[in-house]
Amino acid sequence: MKDDFFSLFGLPARFDVDQTALDEAYRTVQSQAHPDRFANAGDAERRVAMQWAAHANEAYRTLRQPLKRAIYLLTLRGVDIQAENNTAMAPAFLMQQMEWREALQEAVEDRATDRLDGLLRDLRQERRERLEALGALLDAGSNEAAGAAARQLMFIEKIEHDASEAIDRLEN
Repeated sequence: MKDDFFSLFGLPARFDVDQTALDEAYRTVQSQAHPDRFANAGDAERRVAMQWAAHANEAYRTLRQPLKRAIYLLTLRGVDIQAENNTAMAPAFLMQQMEWREALQEAVEDRATDRLDGLLRDLRQERRERLEALGALLDAGSNEAAGAAARQLMFIEKIEHDASEAIDRLEN
């Protein structure tokens, strides 16, 4: 079993991934390792097939999502982004985050789905721009800066998720 998710699917270890190639490689690996193919095999073979399939599923989920892929690339490069205990952020980003949180809270209190939709659009645009910048940092080998950018993107995705959930709650 190949440990590196990129190697598992025969892809270069870089931020920009050909999604079609990833999907095709995943289907190939899954067809070879699917536990149903080993239904008549011994216990050990079935266990290995299940582990292989689980590994392929985890690899695919990681490489499909840009932020997870970036964090994985950083891990391969020996960089721990310390997401759990490193919450140091640039003051400008902290201010922006507080503004987004306040806008979210006010829109929810006012039951203003139109403002939530606008906030969600803004957050998605911000995420797209920052993912592009993160890719450039990774390509340039600026791993520490990429780690900081990844931590900021985690906050943006969390606020984006919260805004989306708020819209769902208000509409249902």
